[in-house]
Amino acid sequence: MAKNNNEKNNKMTVEEAGRMGGEKTSETHDKEFYQEIGHKGGEEGGQKGGETTAQRYGDEFYQEIGKKGGEATSENHDKEFYQEIGEKGGEATSESHGKEFYQDIGEKGGNARNNNDS
Repeated sequence: MAKNNNEKNNKMTVEEAGRMGGEKTSETHDKEFYQEIGHKGGEEGGQKGGETTAQRYGDEFYQEIGKKGGEATSENHDKEFYQEIGEKGGEATSESHGKEFYQDIGEKGGNARNNNDS
């Protein structure tokens, strides 16, 4: 059972209740269940959850959570972590894009550099 942080009145915190409910639900349902409810949620109102959230919150919301996430990640990981994920990303990109992709982005980069030198 979850540790009760509010022992004076023996009430469970919202966080504890949510965690316990999530653990219990995950014990009784499989991956397909979560995919199904996610799909149903996306169908409501004709929008996917991300689109609804984007309308509810503005750019500043996403900038703030992105910044917090980046700060937390940088506090928890070292230089080797970033080298490893960069290498994985580069490998995945090279597997999914052909020679023309790299020629195109190389040309764009060269043009941008030439325009900035003027």
